[in-house]
Amino acid sequence: MPSGSARYIRYILFAFFGLTVLYFITSSSIPKPQIPGTDFSWNSPTKPQDPISDSPSEGLVAPPAASLVANPDGKTDGKTDGKTDGKPAEKPAEKNTPDVGTTPNTSAGLLPPVANGERMNATFVTLARNTDIWEIAKSIRQIEDRFNRRYNYDWVFLNDKPFDSTFKKVTTSLISGKTHYGAISPEHWSFPDFIDQDKARKVREDMAQRKIIYGDSISYRHMCRFESGFFFRHPLLNQFEWYWRVEPSIELYCDIEYDTFKYMRDHGKKYSFVLSLYEYVETIPTLWDSVKGFMKNHPEHIAEGNSMSFLSDDGGNSYNHCHFWSNFEIGNLDWLRSQAYLDYFETLDKDGGFFYERWGDAPVHSIAAALLLKKEEIHFFNDIAYYHVPFTHCPTGEQTRLDLKCHCNPKENFDWKGYSCTTRFFEMNGMDKPMGYENEQD
Repeated sequence: MPSGSARYIRYILFAFFGLTVLYFITSSSIPKPQIPGTDFSWNSPTKPQDPISDSPSEGLVAPPAASLVANPDGKTDGKTDGKTDGKPAEKPAEKNTPDVGTTPNTSAGLLPPVANGERMNATFVTLARNTDIWEIAKSIRQIEDRFNRRYNYDWVFLNDKPFDSTFKKVTTSLISGKTHYGAISPEHWSFPDFIDQDKARKVREDMAQRKIIYGDSISYRHMCRFESGFFFRHPLLNQFEWYWRVEPSIELYCDIEYDTFKYMRDHGKKYSFVLSLYEYVETIPTLWDSVKGFMKNHPEHIAEGNSMSFLSDDGGNSYNHCHFWSNFEIGNLDWLRSQAYLDYFETLDKDGGFFYERWGDAPVHSIAAALLLKKEEIHFFNDIAYYHVPFTHCPTGEQTRLDLKCHCNPKENFDWKGYSCTTRFFEMNGMDKPMGYENEQD
């Protein structure tokens, strides 16, 4: 009896095994329904179906590989531009459930890789040395990622020494436009003949003892004089009408979704800024005296409806030391090349304050813009979020920061602090301050 029971159990197991094998053989031969858009594999040459079809299926559809390749005009290859074979494409069936694996920042809300439309005759311009390479590389990435990858503007680099191969290779690899490298003329980076160098040396020694920032630096003075009166005369800049100044180690915190150069042109602007503040009094004790001499000798250059009230609280008798921070500038080169600006710079240069004091290019540019331009020709870019040590401009307005994908801390915004002159600019122009500015004051 026990042996018979064991035999029956074996028969049952063999039968179960046979039925299992038969089930797998028959089920594998049953045809499966085809899901549109999925009839491909890594090894199959079969072309996937176009996702725009009249198929009733509402399953997830893989897009054709061609639809992921961008054209220079901002459109994409494949049939995702709204047409198929010259005819309007059929509208895809609406889905009742959201696509899996997407975020709120869908492709519908992203900008095209390259912007359509005209380009201005414009360039970025940077004064740098070979040793600045990795700091300027950071700045380039900021500019390219937030703006220039869509516009591909050129970039001019200037140096008082020849650029080395590393500087050129790294910067060229990072920039979407053409790169230009130029050496500064020695006459634009040296003591002019009319400067008493012994007097200038004593000034530097005195400023060093008083611990005035850059007070003992010769190269800083050459830089300020060059940026004030010569950068726009460099042969590489002759071909351009607009410039955007970029320095090493800056940050851009928000996307810039329009062409800033075109905005300046279309709105009649010639100079712009994002930060303003008071200059160190010790560096410019006689600058305003020189400016008043220029105004007396060249009244024809002073614009009607200018921004004198930004510079002076008493109608021009004294200078309140407000200036636009010139390490960020977007401006018009033809204005800097104008006779009015050249006469202005020559007056200041001959008075010697770049070397006998320590005049910076920021107050020099700012005073020129405020006096030689109409006030409506100067623009404040609230939406260009910017950092240069130690100050931050973070756009005022939460919705603006969200729309532009900003990553700056609004509490660090300098605009409405006590040492900023931006409030004065708003009041002079009768402009309303952005909503929420009270929360960013001291």
